[in-house]
Amino acid sequence: MSNDLEAKRQAVRDELEKLNHEYKVEIPKRIAEARTYGDLKENAEYHAARERQGFVQARISQLHAQLYQLKDMNIDEIVADRVGFGSRVSVVDLDSGDRIEFQFVAPDEVDPSAGRISLSSPIGAALQNKQAGEQAEALIPAGKRRYFVEKIVTIHGNKFEVKYPG
Repeated sequence: MSNDLEAKRQAVRDELEKLNHEYKVEIPKRIAEARTYGDLKENAEYHAARERQGFVQARISQLHAQLYQLKDMNIDEIVADRVGFGSRVSVVDLDSGDRIEFQFVAPDEVDPSAGRISLSSPIGAALQNKQAGEQAEALIPAGKRRYFVEKIVTIHGNKFEVKYPG
């Protein structure tokens, strides 16, 4: 799974390269072309290009920060036998009996509807450092939830599983 970390680094570098090209080459061309259309106050093309320029600039800053964090991330410092960054975890909701899967990702990759959560979320904080077979309790907006950790696949590729006895 350390390949996952390198793949993430490469994906960030690729997006950064693409956005830098857009920011330095394509957007200035669009702005220059839009200026030829006349009055900038009512020039939709100009305003759209400037808005895109601001968005791309902000995203480039985010990606630089993310790449800096990923550069310093050492997979050997991430727990290898319990829930931690990069882990895929299967839990049983002890109140409903539902099986739920989570993947622990960086905050900018969070997508709760896809089960991608960060360790700083209420559920992530409750499950962090838990081992297969342990229980966790999380206070979420919908109320208190209790989970049984059934399976963990760490970023290292280690697998731990304890079937829920219920």
